[in-house]
Amino acid sequence: MARKAAAFITGGVSGMGLAVAEALASRSNEDWDLHLVDLNENAGKTVTSSLKNAYFHKTDVTDYDSLISAFESAFSTSGRIDFVFANAGIVERDNFYEKHDLSRPPPSANLLSIEINLKAVVNTCYAALHYFRKSPKEDGPGPALVMTASCGGLYPSEFCPMYSAAKAGVIQFNKAISFSYHLEGIRTYATAPGTIKTNLMSGEEWKSFPEQYFTPMSTLVKAVTLVIDGGDLKDSTGRKIKAEDAYGLTVEVNRNNFYFREKNKFCDSEMEAMMKFTSMENQLARIEKTKAQTNGT
Repeated sequence: MARKAAAFITGGVSGMGLAVAEALASRSNEDWDLHLVDLNENAGKTVTSSLKNAYFHKTDVTDYDSLISAFESAFSTSGRIDFVFANAGIVERDNFYEKHDLSRPPPSANLLSIEINLKAVVNTCYAALHYFRKSPKEDGPGPALVMTASCGGLYPSEFCPMYSAAKAGVIQFNKAISFSYHLEGIRTYATAPGTIKTNLMSGEEWKSFPEQYFTPMSTLVKAVTLVIDGGDLKDSTGRKIKAEDAYGLTVEVNRNNFYFREKNKFCDSEMEAMMKFTSMENQLARIEKTKAQTNGT
């Protein structure tokens, strides 16, 4: 009998979200419920009519109540969530450096890129923890949480500084939560794709990028499904990571290859020692000590 599982995919009706959903739907040894989360209702209806066990949830990922409503609906339908793909994103189009009338204050910057590319990802990951905890515990690699970052989060993108900042934030956020999530059997990852031609930009906009540097969607799908499956992992350089250590990874995807990025090295031993005091263990102990002292007075 095929293993039953459920996926929750933001930005799920096009691009990378849809490609991963289609890959899961095509598996013969697994029976996936696909919960596709997006604002585009027309695309949602089209996609769900063509994919087995697909459900569309019209959702504004920048609105927490809307996002939680989608999670509630998905969990109510499937009784479980095994994979969350925090994938909704937009590209930055405004010129951050535009000149304004110097006789008056500048207008506020358009922060939608940060709202969708970082804040919505954080909220999706925060909610995912709750619904993973509610899901049945079974043998196997356990739940997987994958966040879409970008090569722009690894290398500065001059025209899109807020996009770059948001995607870099996703990479660091993944690293920060990975250990605590792993203690509950949840594996987290951030992908950093190179340039993949999706509907994020128009055909005219894509023409500014040389065709030979594009990354095939299939490489991204291969990388994402690899970490969903878990177990021992190996990247395109042959670097191997044992299953027990295969979480919290940044997976850079470019052309036909994907790479597990090394963690940042500490500048010196003093910094390494100090950062240990930011751990959950140390900070929760501090909080409990403060509570005890407060209650004792």
